[in-house]
Amino acid sequence: LQVDLWQPSSPLHVVAGAVADVRVPRNTTRSLLPFLQQANIPYTILISDLQQAIENQTGGRSHRNRRSLSGYNYEVYHSLEEIEDWMHYLNRTYSDLVHMFSVGKSYEGRPLYVLKLGKRSRPYKKAVWIDCGIHAREWIGPAFCQWFVKEALQTYQTDPDMRKMLTQLYFYIMPVFNVDGYHFSWTYDRFWRKTRSKNMRFHCHGVDANRNWKVKWCDEGASLHPCDDTYCGPFPESEPEVKAVAHFLRKHRKQIKAYLSFHAYAQMLLYPYSYKYATIPNFNCVESAAYNAVNALQSAYGVRYRYGPASSTLYVSSGSSMDWAYKNGIPYAFAFELRDTGHFGFLLPETLIKPTCTETMLAVKNITLHLLKKCH
Repeated sequence: LQVDLWQPSSPLHVVAGAVADVRVPRNTTRSLLPFLQQANIPYTILISDLQQAIENQTGGRSHRNRRSLSGYNYEVYHSLEEIEDWMHYLNRTYSDLVHMFSVGKSYEGRPLYVLKLGKRSRPYKKAVWIDCGIHAREWIGPAFCQWFVKEALQTYQTDPDMRKMLTQLYFYIMPVFNVDGYHFSWTYDRFWRKTRSKNMRFHCHGVDANRNWKVKWCDEGASLHPCDDTYCGPFPESEPEVKAVAHFLRKHRKQIKAYLSFHAYAQMLLYPYSYKYATIPNFNCVESAAYNAVNALQSAYGVRYRYGPASSTLYVSSGSSMDWAYKNGIPYAFAFELRDTGHFGFLLPETLIKPTCTETMLAVKNITLHLLKKCH
């Protein structure tokens, strides 16, 4: 539970026994800490200067060689403009393995770019869909999507597993799903989560793009209030970003065998259902894939991920992209919650991009190779 004293619309009510992540303006710290002590509320200061931590990730860009495409730095966070320039560069440079296209436009008119990655070895191949950044503030997601593409292109010639993956499958990779929100998180509010569509009645912006899908829409775990972070929208697929991706996935549902969505934070690998406590029909195959994936991930740095159905492993939520993908015939649907478990939260330091992406890469390769085997 996150309570933000910077945002007037945030709930200041915290349920007894809950853990709250509170962001406090400097000028209120002195009055808040004595209050917590007097009320006998235990607290831990996780980041003493949040503003400085934010500036460490967004500032000083000129000397860090962010924009040099030939020497692109995968160990820093990149703005939307930089990511799009990088995508155009790959499209020009690796035309034998990369094809860039747009599935539509965002609310603010930005193109929704996807990279199709794979060897054009035969006309029809099974495919894997990967999206990152459905929630704007979860910057490690887009960082991983870029890392995955880098690894695929750099190791295709030398790694037999990668060669097998790119020869037998296509990968549709969307590095930034929520382009408007991501841009907003760089330019105005680092902790922005939703899209940027307008609600004239409440003067609030945005819809939770992971509560806007047509599967138990706006049931448990979603909000009907436009100012809430989990606002489900006025109707399913109200957000042009969600509608565009849903349309593409529907059109290619016979081809796409796996849907992978990358979020942060919690260190979990989740599979359906999110909206109810029930066992999916192909539970054994999916559970086996998840078990092997988290073990592969742990082998890199010893980081443990919990895994299981989203409803019981994390919480119940309706209208999620993962449940929608599964309900629409994609048999392997997973949502990763990447590092960490709360110390840095959405402000995962850039020094942790490399280890996070390295271990996650092992899990994704494991799931992908699992797809190529028969599982009954």
